[in-house]
Amino acid sequence: MRRHLLPLLASTMLACSGTAVRAQATTDAADQGRLHMTPSPDVEAHLQATYIWQRKPAFSAPYTGDNSLKTEREKSYTFSSTLFLGLRAAPGLEFYVNPEVIQGVPLSHLAGFGSPTNGEIQKAAGPHPKGYFPRAFMRKTWNLEGEQETVESAPNQMAGTRSKNRVVLSAGKMSVVDVFDANPYSHDARSQFMTWSSLAHGSYDYVADAQGYTWGAALEYFHDDWELRIGRFIGPRESNGQPLNYRIMKFHGDQVETVHNHEWGGKPGAVRVLLWRNREDMGSFQDAINYAQANGGTPAVANVRKPQTKWGYGLHLDQALTENIGAFARYSWNDGKTETYSFEEVDRSAQLGVSIKGAAWGRAGDTLGLLAIRNTLSPTHRQYLAQGGLGAFIGDGQLNYKSEWVHEIYYNLRLSKGLWLGLDVQQVRNPAYNADRGPVRVYALRLHAEY
Repeated sequence: MRRHLLPLLASTMLACSGTAVRAQATTDAADQGRLHMTPSPDVEAHLQATYIWQRKPAFSAPYTGDNSLKTEREKSYTFSSTLFLGLRAAPGLEFYVNPEVIQGVPLSHLAGFGSPTNGEIQKAAGPHPKGYFPRAFMRKTWNLEGEQETVESAPNQMAGTRSKNRVVLSAGKMSVVDVFDANPYSHDARSQFMTWSSLAHGSYDYVADAQGYTWGAALEYFHDDWELRIGRFIGPRESNGQPLNYRIMKFHGDQVETVHNHEWGGKPGAVRVLLWRNREDMGSFQDAINYAQANGGTPAVANVRKPQTKWGYGLHLDQALTENIGAFARYSWNDGKTETYSFEEVDRSAQLGVSIKGAAWGRAGDTLGLLAIRNTLSPTHRQYLAQGGLGAFIGDGQLNYKSEWVHEIYYNLRLSKGLWLGLDVQQVRNPAYNADRGPVRVYALRLHAEY
């Protein structure tokens, strides 16, 4: 573990010393001590660095397939460092670019879980550091008549004021969930829950390359307590691949989301409804089963790929219960007919989580999180796996089906301004939906810095 901390510390020091602008560190109370740099009103820079170390004890299983979680003890790690640069070129027109360095080694070659245990591993390229640009996009805001609100400086957000009634266009390279399916308590593995299903609706197979990013555009309309957004983005050329398919009129991912913000007992909350539809070159589970019955062998979606549509929806409620406690509930569903193309192997997902600020026990910068997730598969997806088929991340060769349950608890200990040490434990029952395997516990340490 010690040798993997070195790149984190070195990267953070180099990024800070290499900043060419004079920066004043100030405290963002809303983010419990996050530091940010404000070189000028029209240029902003932020930096994050995150190191996650995970360990899985050995467990017993009667059989193991090509995409099974390994039964022996394993260790895993990820490291990422990101520079968030923003430029306000004109009133209401902003440009952002995020150079990033990533590195990491997953558990079991990223196989064996419906919901993998480290949201950062999706971005990792291997045991050697790799630099790339996950985001490079523009944001244009048209302010309409209405009450003004203050916007705090944050990564990919310029400080200033804006109208509560406005139209916003975002276009370029980004993640779909940068715009859709926001959750103030469960959206970022660098500082919140780590399991993949916590990053977005579990069954939301949003289009992205293998690192979670894509090209496209989203248009948003804000009016008082209501929000409406629509977006179209491109997907990968093949299931969970890195190269993208730029034929956006033929293959794409569309989504529409409506949000109502409210107050309950004087505390803020939101209700969100998401609909999405992907058009991609996919294999269906039933076609793969039929092909194997007619030609012999085990089912394989690679044998039956053709242009097809996949769709789903998500329902989401988040609510502040007290000054220090917030809770959320999510339910999502997809048709479960075709292979997983960009996200995780989940067809239905129900989630319930709680986030508690440490101010409740005199540690204002700390956070405690508790999460329970139940993920399930469609009947044809189960049949495909039971007959020996392999998915993008799962496939034990046979299947004694049960829902995959993920229980996660984390505690973020604030060491100083902008620096946290996180402790995390996940228990996964029926990994890869197989009652013959597990349960499995995964222990994690997380060091996260923000400037």
